[in-house]
Amino acid sequence: MAASVVYPDRATVAFGLRAVPQLFEQLQQEKEEKKEENRRLRALNSLCDLMSDPEKVYQTVTGGFVEQLKVLFQDEDPEVRTKTCELLHLLTAHCIGRQALLSSSLLPPLAQLLDDASSSCRRNVHRVLNRLTLLPAGTDALLSLVPKLMLKLRQEEEEEVQVLLLSTLSSCSGLDPLPALAANGVSLLGHKLSHRSPNIRREAAAAMMALSVCEDGKQQVCEQAVLPVLVALLRDEDVEVQANAAGVIMCTVIITTGKQRCLDLDVVPVLLDLVSKKEEEEEQDVERRRRRKALVMYSLRALTALAEAPDGRRLLLEQLPQLAARSEAAEEDRDIRRAAQTAVRVVTWTP
Repeated sequence: MAASVVYPDRATVAFGLRAVPQLFEQLQQEKEEKKEENRRLRALNSLCDLMSDPEKVYQTVTGGFVEQLKVLFQDEDPEVRTKTCELLHLLTAHCIGRQALLSSSLLPPLAQLLDDASSSCRRNVHRVLNRLTLLPAGTDALLSLVPKLMLKLRQEEEEEVQVLLLSTLSSCSGLDPLPALAANGVSLLGHKLSHRSPNIRREAAAAMMALSVCEDGKQQVCEQAVLPVLVALLRDEDVEVQANAAGVIMCTVIITTGKQRCLDLDVVPVLLDLVSKKEEEEEQDVERRRRRKALVMYSLRALTALAEAPDGRRLLLEQLPQLAARSEAAEEDRDIRRAAQTAVRVVTWTP
């Protein structure tokens, strides 16, 4: 009993392998007395603490306890619903937990909690759904929820929730962009591209890139007046925002309409500036170097596609030394050098 005295918001935890079964037994017991109203919440708090131990996660999954959480989704106490979703979030940090949730019957009732009155509960639901996208099967399972997630993106104001929503939609659209496109995704994401938060701009641009891969997505990007915003994002202070914006432009300029719209927006000098900009010598951050490489690669591929248009080729012929410098530098990254060489070949091609 010492544990409940020291931590009044936690339940007494049994020793060893008995801990998880005992706590789930407490979750299933009916409320009989007023003093037991917080029993479920205390048991959930203790279970969340135990999920830091991978062995306890394995025991929870293999013991069939995940399915028992379903009844707690309808609990009248919003704190219980919130804590239940937090427990699922901790479980889905592990691959075995994600697989267990996908193979259970919890996903439909969990999705209903997207409309829960508690903002904390909704936030935890979005965390769980976002974790599921780490598995291809999880992304596939969420495709039917894309229209609802798009609706929630209009309604939710909290930054973390918007970032989670955009990240989930990006993963789903990477697998199949059609549900998001049918839900007016390009227009909605276009508004998020101008958000004051760099995290939201970054995720919105990543989701837009996933939508622009297919033919219909490219057409909608051209028709929805999104390209001027994307060109402006090429000058964003966040490198990943720049890279994602360049990725959308790279995809869009494959079609003739996209080429002409981008040339009208005078995007070639901006892309050339990004390609020509050298990394700072003291930059040692591996992740930042990876993002910078993606930005340069997307910019080079966009320039290569623009060179297929007469006006684009004329502009690039005038700036050919900048591309040639990238293609000939011995110390240059191999992938960047190869992309620059391809760009030079396309620009200088003659029939």
